[in-house]
Amino acid sequence: MNPHPLDRLKRYDPEEIARYYQRRPWKAIWRTISILWFTIGFLLGFAWDEWIDRAEQNKLKRAAQLRELLTKLGPTFIKVGQALSTRPDLIRKDFLEELVKLQDRLPPYDNELAMRLIESELDRSPDEMYREISPAPVAAASLAQVYRARLHSGEEVAVKVQRPNLKPILTLDLYLIRWAAVNFGRFLPLNLGHDLDLIVDEFGCKLFEEIDYLNEGRNAEKFAANFSNNPQVKVPQIYWRYCSAKVLTLEWINGYKLTGTQYLADAGINPQTIIEVGVTTGLQQLLEHGFFHADPHPGNLFATPQGQMAYIDFGMMDQLEESTKETLVDALVHLINKDYLDLAQDFIKLGFLAPGTDITPIVPALEDVLGDIMGQSVRDFNFKTVTDRFSELMYEYPFRVPVKFALIIRSVVTQEGLALSLDPNFKIVDIGYPYIARRLLTGESPQLRRRLLEVLFKDGKFQWERLENLIAIARSDENFDLLPTAQLGIQFLLSDEGQFLRNQLLLALTEDDRLHTDEVHRLWDLVKEDVKPDRLWNVALEAITDYSARRAADLFPSVAVLSAFQKL
Repeated sequence: MNPHPLDRLKRYDPEEIARYYQRRPWKAIWRTISILWFTIGFLLGFAWDEWIDRAEQNKLKRAAQLRELLTKLGPTFIKVGQALSTRPDLIRKDFLEELVKLQDRLPPYDNELAMRLIESELDRSPDEMYREISPAPVAAASLAQVYRARLHSGEEVAVKVQRPNLKPILTLDLYLIRWAAVNFGRFLPLNLGHDLDLIVDEFGCKLFEEIDYLNEGRNAEKFAANFSNNPQVKVPQIYWRYCSAKVLTLEWINGYKLTGTQYLADAGINPQTIIEVGVTTGLQQLLEHGFFHADPHPGNLFATPQGQMAYIDFGMMDQLEESTKETLVDALVHLINKDYLDLAQDFIKLGFLAPGTDITPIVPALEDVLGDIMGQSVRDFNFKTVTDRFSELMYEYPFRVPVKFALIIRSVVTQEGLALSLDPNFKIVDIGYPYIARRLLTGESPQLRRRLLEVLFKDGKFQWERLENLIAIARSDENFDLLPTAQLGIQFLLSDEGQFLRNQLLLALTEDDRLHTDEVHRLWDLVKEDVKPDRLWNVALEAITDYSARRAADLFPSVAVLSAFQKL
């Protein structure tokens, strides 16, 4: 059978795809009619239920019809349903339960086709590569189906085999969606339509990367390297001898789906622990590594019996530039500090506002919208709240969704939705704030130390209350140890870089013509339970002896003498 002309495309190319379908308009017309036919039929049925007052009685039936509709419309629409299945705050429970089935309970394709594809891709029969392989797929997803197998060397593996004829299906849908974005995007509200075609192109690029399994294998290994020192994260090993662009063989993960607290509790797994690992690793991906999982739906995440978070399916990933990571941290710091002028500048750097935008009227609007979120009701902060409140601004001000952030927003709201499905009372600040506070207080890099100074100083004055809040927030995490942070702080104070902070701390202790003993006493009351005098003394000596006697003597001669005695 001759391959489809678009099968040769290695990367998403909207111009070449458009040229192909413009020469074959009947394909686009027929697909459009099919989409409208199925969609209008479903919407009419839904409206009829409301009209005859049978919506409650038919809700389960309509939920199943929606899942069947998305399944019929194919991979692109299944992806939309997968994203919605993680948003219990957006989708009714009856619809949610049906959409969850789109993760890996889709109709499989013919088993013989899959075996032939394995043989043609790897140039060996399945029997030559696998001692045993399941007679039918154990899971069928939007882009592939998975078999459970065992190598001749004994390792248990998952064999991921791509659905046939996938590129022609995806390219046709992407062509139609992009055509609609270009021609009708300008009529959309919220300033979204001006670059909606770029968002479609970004989605297309990621879909093409997702169906290249060699790329997925490289992504998995890079992700594993980033979390190599974190025993709470599990990433499957890739068996490269049995991989190609359309077949991926990887370590089999024994785990439990993140679909409900009772399901995990029955397996002896604490859902709160899994939520904390998921949120913290999500923040690490964005703010530390810059390499993040852009499709963290429940079908791609598992809780292992050991209480680890297991990530699979690394087809849809993205990389943030260092400058973007730094600006994200800046934006968080400015949000915490309620510095809305600087926050507006961050939005320009991140692309949410065009360069040269007059931010004068935007700053008070940001303060009005975000002020209460970061004030007394800080625990009510969630991304759904921010999205809803920002929708008010986007009607009046030129905010837009940058192409790069389309996937970031999707990743963050999906992870938040997943946490909400495990704990309806989940508040992201309960985990996110301690993480950010720890990162700032630890200050492993010059950039983070600079941002800590921005938090602690405002208009040249030391903000004692902010330091108290940061320490209190960081200590809310039982795993946070204050003493290593204190050691880093002492080392920083002794360094050339810390000269400014040394001077400012001396001024802070005596500013407003008084000694700030009350503030120091409150800080001591906050940490004294965690700080034993002997441990604190040892930490201080260890920090000081990391520097040469000459440098220490230049700063604190008396301490240098103590250091010399320590070495005797």
